[in-house]
Amino acid sequence: MSKLGSIGARLYRGEVGYDFIGKRKIWYGISILITITALVGLAVRGLNFGIEFSGGAVFSTPATSVSSAQGQHTAESAAPGHQAMVQKLGNGTLRIQISGLDTKQSLPVQEEIAKDLKVPVKDVNTQLVGPSWGEQIADKAWLGLGIFMVLVVLYLAVAFEWRMALAALIALIHDLTITVGVYALVGFEVTPGTVIGLLTILGYSLYDTVVVFDSLKEASKDITKQTRFTYSEIANRSINGTLVRSINTTVVALLPVAGLLFVGGGVLGAGMLNDISLALFVGLAAGAYSSIFIATPLVADLKEREPQMKALAKRVKAKRASAEAKEASRAETSGDPQDDDPEDGASVVGPRHQPIARGRGRGRPSGKRR
Repeated sequence: MSKLGSIGARLYRGEVGYDFIGKRKIWYGISILITITALVGLAVRGLNFGIEFSGGAVFSTPATSVSSAQGQHTAESAAPGHQAMVQKLGNGTLRIQISGLDTKQSLPVQEEIAKDLKVPVKDVNTQLVGPSWGEQIADKAWLGLGIFMVLVVLYLAVAFEWRMALAALIALIHDLTITVGVYALVGFEVTPGTVIGLLTILGYSLYDTVVVFDSLKEASKDITKQTRFTYSEIANRSINGTLVRSINTTVVALLPVAGLLFVGGGVLGAGMLNDISLALFVGLAAGAYSSIFIATPLVADLKEREPQMKALAKRVKAKRASAEAKEASRAETSGDPQDDDPEDGASVVGPRHQPIARGRGRGRPSGKRR
């Protein structure tokens, strides 16, 4: 940990660093490829909406030794034309979910499940959900997302500038698209827990982005009054200065979410944990990636288009070229062989030897003239 802290301190002081901005085309290409994959998965497979959005019935059974595969076969046999999703919960009960069932259709399914499990019908709990409730949830989620995006853009435009607001908005859309695409590819259900997870990751992604933007804003004050760094180079220093902090916060946030996803959802079989933890896990990772590799490089691209920044880049380039020319001239001068012939115009380097005057101090021990 001390070694990581030392690296972080050196990154913050600018002693070491990685050229994130210079390689931004690579990051853009990776993001475009991932986004296209997510969109293709979304178009081909689509989202697996839970009954909260599509309507249907949920059957909860007592503890049983029947496997989830047997329960699915029983449910689909009792409800032809409907696909059942069955989860074996940690206490041995089954949660059978069938979309599109109404009250009349759910009763035969309940009886068939009770018969297969050899339990009374009343022990199989049935819960019906209408599709109108899911539509209301979806409408409110879209409304909340829209309001959130507008407030984010307004805040960043006032607190920083419109270029940073635009870059943050693109990064947020990037994170949302990847998370939704992963849901489509994996086939997890989209439930109200998923919506909660998506709204949560937007806040985290924005927080990580604002940390880098705040460092960049502070470092770029009076940038046109100096000729040492361009805007892109200062942006790169800001990323490196906050890199270890971003990594630490992301890892600390991902560890408990990974516990929810792989232990709570995978081992214990808690369905709601799967829904919210997958959105959090993918969204947190995508948010950390976008704040470093997408948002800040986009700001640098937009800023470098300004006439002031173009002029600054030219001055920095000219100063560096002049310094390199002086250094090359100095190296060339110091490396020339010296000529001892004064007629050739070469200077004599080293101690000068004066000829000894004849008769000077002869016969006098002190060597002084009187």
